[in-house]
Amino acid sequence: MSDTAFAAVFYLFAALSVVPAIMIFVGRDVVHGAFWLLGTLAGFAGLYLMLGADFLGFTQILVYIGGILVLLLFGVMLTQRTPVLLGRTRAARAIPAGIATVALGLFLAKKLIGAPGMSRLSESLKVKGATEPGATRELGSLLLTDYILPFEIASVVLLAALVGAAYVARRGSGENP
Repeated sequence: MSDTAFAAVFYLFAALSVVPAIMIFVGRDVVHGAFWLLGTLAGFAGLYLMLGADFLGFTQILVYIGGILVLLLFGVMLTQRTPVLLGRTRAARAIPAGIATVALGLFLAKKLIGAPGMSRLSESLKVKGATEPGATRELGSLLLTDYILPFEIASVVLLAALVGAAYVARRGSGENP
């Protein structure tokens, strides 16, 4: 991939990561915020894939987008009878957050002015060993042998959260919360 194409795709995924994150902060509806989170997570998955971390990119898609985000949406949709709107009490936090964002942006711009070209940057950021043919197989083998207990505990916790959300959604309206 040429430097220009690499830079264009990088900036596309960077915008896909940042713009929805800003919309999460600005928006008021929780369900819309969850869909904006989908865009942010997809942008980061694209960045991971660009850096050669194929396992991390696809894990981001499968676990966070396919699992956690869907669980969050089911939980919100099953438990709420009316749309959940967030209050505008965040205005007091917007000014300090804006100042910190501008300061961080200026700091990063100063650091990146003398930085090497995008091709050298992409080579230095590649995850070592992630593009080797056996790396994903070894990681999957470790996940399903040595680390099977934490893997199963995480799946049971997610299942319990889903069952809890379904239970709360099925309660009668006359019961106390």
